[in-house]
Amino acid sequence: MAAADYYEILDPRFARLFNSNAQVEKLFTGCQWAEGPAWFAAGRYVVWSDIPNNRMLRYDETDGNVSVFRQPSGNSNGNTVDRQGRLVSCEHSGRRVSRTEFDGSVTTIATKWRGKRLNSPNDAVVKSDGSIWFTDPSYGIDTDYEGDKAESEIGACYVYRVDPGTGEVEAVITDMVRPNGLAFSVDESKLYVADTGRTHGAQDPAHIRVFNVGKGGKKVSGEKVFADCTAGLFDGFRLDEDGRIWTSAADGIHCYDPDGTLIGKVKVPEVTANCVFGGNKRNCLYIAGTTSLYMVRLMVNGAKTY
Repeated sequence: MAAADYYEILDPRFARLFNSNAQVEKLFTGCQWAEGPAWFAAGRYVVWSDIPNNRMLRYDETDGNVSVFRQPSGNSNGNTVDRQGRLVSCEHSGRRVSRTEFDGSVTTIATKWRGKRLNSPNDAVVKSDGSIWFTDPSYGIDTDYEGDKAESEIGACYVYRVDPGTGEVEAVITDMVRPNGLAFSVDESKLYVADTGRTHGAQDPAHIRVFNVGKGGKKVSGEKVFADCTAGLFDGFRLDEDGRIWTSAADGIHCYDPDGTLIGKVKVPEVTANCVFGGNKRNCLYIAGTTSLYMVRLMVNGAKTY
């Protein structure tokens, strides 16, 4: 496969975002469902989840070595890094959001809402005020494949905010079918959330919605559909510093302009689930694709958001 074959230009704006000689590199394979990559700049490594294998893996950019970061991992899914450089993880079988402290201990951030157990936290993002926002679909309790099969105590799938001061868990979006990946715009005035409800019904959503973030930074409103997925489902995604969304899909990574136009694709030979910008200049896009971890070096830089 020639390097240029990895890219599909759908709008002229995409042509300047990649080098046609840069290949999509496979860094590791052997996962059952790779998800949730998080970049640690200080150590120059990526941590990602292999959900069915109940483990987290670590790729060292300095020497290309891959090792087991944690096993068991609570069937971790999405991961991110907070403003202090600590790992924040969404655990399916743990049914919680956790944080790995600097000394290696693990702290529970959220496990219940109004006294009821969460379903199976899926993805998380940390806002500049220290609050943690996460999605809670039911994928980890639907079957035993990605967690432990169980009935939902809440009976619905919401997006939550964890207050950085009190630790209170508040439902901020309650009308999505299966909320999944999420990210703030560069200026945090908007919140993007993927809905993968199509997995539970052909009539259900396969799109990303965008919400306005209130002045206090605690509420959202005025939602609208940002983009409908043209290949499978959106899952996890990240923004570059110009506000473009780089999102997973069935045929690779789709790039959307802030105006909602699909401008191009990075083709990956597996269904992709998530991605993260890394490298010293944040211009390396690490991609979790079903069995493997991939990387492509782009002509743009990832946003300094979490």
